[in-house]
Amino acid sequence: MQPLLESGRRMEEEPSNLPVSLWGRVSAFGARAREAYKRKPISHWILLVLSSAAMLVAFPASSLLSRVYYANGGTSKWIISWVAVAGWPLTALILFPTYLVCKTSPTPLTLKLTFSYIVLGLLSAADNLMYAYAYAYLPASTASLLASSSLVFSALFGYLLVKNKLNAAIVNAVVVITAAMTIIALDSDSDRYGNVTDKQYIWGFIWDILGSALHGLIFALSELVFVKLVGRRSFHVVLEQQVMVSFFAFVFTTTGVIVNNDFQGMKYEARSFKGGKSSYYLVLIWSTISFQLGVLGSVAVLFLSSTVLAGVLNAIRVPLTSIAAVILLKDPMSGLKILSLVVTFWGFGCYIYGSSSSSKDSS
Repeated sequence: MQPLLESGRRMEEEPSNLPVSLWGRVSAFGARAREAYKRKPISHWILLVLSSAAMLVAFPASSLLSRVYYANGGTSKWIISWVAVAGWPLTALILFPTYLVCKTSPTPLTLKLTFSYIVLGLLSAADNLMYAYAYAYLPASTASLLASSSLVFSALFGYLLVKNKLNAAIVNAVVVITAAMTIIALDSDSDRYGNVTDKQYIWGFIWDILGSALHGLIFALSELVFVKLVGRRSFHVVLEQQVMVSFFAFVFTTTGVIVNNDFQGMKYEARSFKGGKSSYYLVLIWSTISFQLGVLGSVAVLFLSSTVLAGVLNAIRVPLTSIAAVILLKDPMSGLKILSLVVTFWGFGCYIYGSSSSSKDSS
C-alpha cells in the first residue's frame, strides 16, 4: 500500500510542475508589479521615472553634443573631456541637502579612501580623454555601439577583482557583444567621414575600446571601494564617491587643459565655430549639464531600484543614441551596423537575465 500511496502523492503533485502558460506568467508579473507599487510611496515612483528619463535623455544628448562639437569646428580633445567633469559642483549641490534630509553625516575620509578617490579620478580623466578621441574620429552611432563593450569589461573585471559570479547567460552576453564589435570593425568603410583618414578612424576605434575597458575597470574598482573601504551603500555614500571622483578627475583634466593651452584656444575655436560664439559655448555648457544629469540619474536608479534596471536602461540608450545620431546628425547606418545594433541589444538582454538570476541565487 505504501508504494501506491507514494505514487498517488506524486500524481497529485505533478500538475503543479506543469509549464505555466504565457498568460499565467503575465498575470503573475502584473501581480508582483502591483505589490511592488503598493509597497512604495508615489514619490518613490515619480523619482524613479524622472531618474530613468534622465539616463535615457541626458547620456545620449551628451554623446551627440560631443559629436556636434567636432563636426562644427571644435578640435580639442581635452576640452571635451573637461566638460564631462566640469559639472561636478551640480552633484555636490544635490549631496549637501541629503545630509539634512537623511539626518546623516559625511563619510570619514581615511587615507586609503582618499587615495582610492584620487586613483579613480585619474582613471576617469583618462577614460574621458579616450572617449573624446573616439568621438573626434567616429560617428556618434558607431562610438556609442563600441562603448557598449564596457559591459563586457565590467563583467570580466567584476569577476576578477570583486569575485562577482559569472553564469552561462553573462558569458553568452560577453561573447555576443564581442561579436557585435567585430561586425562594426568589418563595416568600417561605410561610416567613415570624408575628413577622417584611415589611420584616424582606426585610432578612434582603438580609443573607444580602450575607454570602454577602462570604464569597466573603474566600475569594478568603485564596487571594490564600497565592499572593502566603505562597507555600506546608501544614496548619500554613492553621491559622495561620485563627487570626490569627479572632483579629482576635474583637477587632473584641468591641469591637462592648462598645459595644452586649450583654455586660450577656446577663443579661436569659438570664432571659427559654425553658428558663432554663442553656439560654441552653448554646446559646451549643455554637454556639461547633460552629462551630470545622466550621472545623477544613474546613481538614483541604482539606489531606488537595482543594477538590473540600470542595465535595462543602458541597453535602451544604446539604440536611442544610434537612432538619434542617424536622424539628427545624418550618421550613416548600413545593414551591418543595424545587425550590430540588434546583436548588441541581444547581448544586453543576456547580461540582464544573467545578472537577475545571480541576484536571485545570492538572495
